[in-house]
Amino acid sequence: MALAFGPLSSHPSLPPMDDAEFARWVRLLEARTGVVVAPERKPFLVGAVRARMREAGFADYASYYAHVAAEGSGLVEWTTLVDRLTVHETRFFRHPPSLQLIGERWLPEQLRAGARALHAWSIGCASGEEAYSLAMVLDRKLALSGAEAQTYVGVTATDVSHAALAAARAAVYPASRLGEIPPEYRAGYVEMVGEDSFTVVERLRRRVGFAMLNLLDAGRAPLKQLDLIYCQNVLIYFARERRRELLAQLAGLLRPGGLLLLGAGEVTAFAHPLLTRVACPGTLAYLRNR
Repeated sequence: MALAFGPLSSHPSLPPMDDAEFARWVRLLEARTGVVVAPERKPFLVGAVRARMREAGFADYASYYAHVAAEGSGLVEWTTLVDRLTVHETRFFRHPPSLQLIGERWLPEQLRAGARALHAWSIGCASGEEAYSLAMVLDRKLALSGAEAQTYVGVTATDVSHAALAAARAAVYPASRLGEIPPEYRAGYVEMVGEDSFTVVERLRRRVGFAMLNLLDAGRAPLKQLDLIYCQNVLIYFARERRRELLAQLAGLLRPGGLLLLGAGEVTAFAHPLLTRVACPGTLAYLRNR
């Protein structure tokens, strides 16, 4: 998932947001989501806040901020605002080298070790394309190896956006995006819905569960002893020191032999005593030490 601030909206009736007000919104967003908004992204944050203020009937930043920041009563509005602040850019099979590492190297090793159940976590799943791609790769490789009857695979996919998760659960996508899915996967994992849309087959959808989760709460999440954590194009929106804290938490959630896959370039010079870097061109991956 790529997380990007939505387009600028202009509302002449509202005053400009000064730097102090902008800094206050930046602090709130980072405190609640971990996402850091750089000063050059100010127009995008301001545009999203102003658009939502107009919809909700607020005429000044101070009253809207007080409403959103209020514990309890402001949480519904906060959830709506987060959906507006974030545009989820993703696609099926977005990073082939990572998926090839999973299917061609990591999964065969797990099967040779006698794995009978594998649990993967897709972080920042947006509208579900990444999670379904993972499930397709794992399911197809299991079938080709003859191990589908002996080994169960499940994917838990999480995001902070209610709207994105609703789209992921619906699993209906424009037919124009069929080309994102390699032909060998299209045949067994998608079916048309009319002429203009397609969906992921029910058999595979049952293997993928979606839930709302803030990555900042990863340490308290009921996800333990994971076999695979797929976290790409998410950490780049966090401060560098926060990224390392989150990575340490993710390392602790992996079982020995588990795989952590990040987006290439999301962290540099990272090392952790529980993890060993995987040598694989075009990927940023770590194995949990046995």
